[in-house]
Amino acid sequence: LSKEGFAWKDVPVAGGGGDAAMTALKAMVAAGTYPTASQMLGYTVLDYAQAGVMGDLTETAKKEGWDKSVPAALQKFSVYDGKWVAAPVNVHSVNWLWINKAVMDKIGGTQPKTFDDLIALLDKAKAAGVIPLALGGQNWQEATMFDSIVLSTGGPEFYKKAFNDLDEESLKSDTMKKSFDNLATIVKYVDPNFSGRDWNLATAMVIKGDALVQVMGDWAKGEFVAAKKTPDTDFLCYRFPGTDGSVIYNSDMFGMFNVPDDRKAAQVALATATLSKSFQSAFNVVKGSVPARTDVPDTDFDACGKKGIADLKAANEGGTLFGSLAQGYGAPPAIANAYKDVVSKFVHGQIKTSDEAVTQLVQAIDDAR
Repeated sequence: LSKEGFAWKDVPVAGGGGDAAMTALKAMVAAGTYPTASQMLGYTVLDYAQAGVMGDLTETAKKEGWDKSVPAALQKFSVYDGKWVAAPVNVHSVNWLWINKAVMDKIGGTQPKTFDDLIALLDKAKAAGVIPLALGGQNWQEATMFDSIVLSTGGPEFYKKAFNDLDEESLKSDTMKKSFDNLATIVKYVDPNFSGRDWNLATAMVIKGDALVQVMGDWAKGEFVAAKKTPDTDFLCYRFPGTDGSVIYNSDMFGMFNVPDDRKAAQVALATATLSKSFQSAFNVVKGSVPARTDVPDTDFDACGKKGIADLKAANEGGTLFGSLAQGYGAPPAIANAYKDVVSKFVHGQIKTSDEAVTQLVQAIDDAR
């Protein structure tokens, strides 16, 4: 882009997870000072598109053939009313375990295939004096882990009905209650200092060998890569037990606002570069995610990246690619926020039982609709 004469002016907003950035963006849009582009998640893109403040990338999309290469699940959020309004940067998936291999070898652990296997593995770590589970006690991290627990407990069809279709029978079912019971079981394995910890600090605990495992989206792999760690040598990447064959996804997108003509060329250049095969490979190799188009070769990706690309392809074709409720792709923001709030209250003991958690979840989602 710089070779084409475009200079990137960043407007950074502090805070992992992006909630603070979205609050700042809302204020900018309300004041009529639109950024040329902003990193956003799915339903936020659609909200701004419905408000009529997004630009139009359709001409570029047609020329570049985006409709053929970008999965339909992403087009649902990057296309509004027939117009392309955002350029997807990647596909992240959240149902991963990240494990320190040296610690795993030391305790004689093996890949957990079921939720019970995972608990047995965490018990081994605890007995060896290692923190079993690295978790940051922030509502989005807790809910991201719960996404995987619900898929593992109830299976693909249940996850879709509960967290994408918001089917009330599923939300208030015994399976959801069992999911909360499983959450209560797993959070017993965190250290006492987990409250408020940023996700990347939890990842660092696994990288250093202070903790065995983190349940986190594949952006965690970016931290391992930055620390010069190699899959299968220094760390292990497994799908959360019981979720193999399914992918719970989110996607970072550059949403493009309806800006004056003197900024439109920059938007087109950014969108074209973002969805070029060379960028999609180079960026996602470093970020831990996989390309937002299905025709990018996996040549430069490590073992975890290759698995991520293959899993996405299979889930896309098999109908088991599900939007993450915690990550802004399962349901609109008001519902996602209500969900994160209930899960976090349960983790931190403000909601005492799984029965009460289910009741409050149904109520909170109803109120948010």
